[in-house]
Amino acid sequence: MKNLKKTRRIQILAVAGVALALSTALIGYGMRDGINFFRAPSQVLAEPPKPGEVFRLGGLVETGTLVRGQGEDITFKVTDGGASVPVKFTGVLPDLFGEGKGMVGTGEMQGDTFIAREILAKHDENYMPKEVTDALKAQGVYRDPAKPEG
Repeated sequence: MKNLKKTRRIQILAVAGVALALSTALIGYGMRDGINFFRAPSQVLAEPPKPGEVFRLGGLVETGTLVRGQGEDITFKVTDGGASVPVKFTGVLPDLFGEGKGMVGTGEMQGDTFIAREILAKHDENYMPKEVTDALKAQGVYRDPAKPEG
């Protein structure tokens, strides 16, 4: 009787271990394309991403760099105060997108240019994504939009 209980416990533990390993593998497989790391322009230039690596780039749209091409082609530069990265995007930009405003784009580097698949802009005059705020604070160029300059 004792050996039967001991054997049953070992079997249950083995099945639970296999189930845990399988569920962990399935979660990892399901998330392989869903995790995009955020980088500021200074980080992109300091440690260039691997070819084909999808990540999020954020900062302020540099004033004077927004150029609308033919159709839906748009180019501009994103800066965090320490470095600038050229960005190319084909598509419709959010209504609140503009020069000097915060943005986050998802895409990959091709050469020295970030090719964006998606562009997100701040949704009101006081909001900026936490990652962009942190990157600007690290560069010492962050200005609180809620406080007037002066």
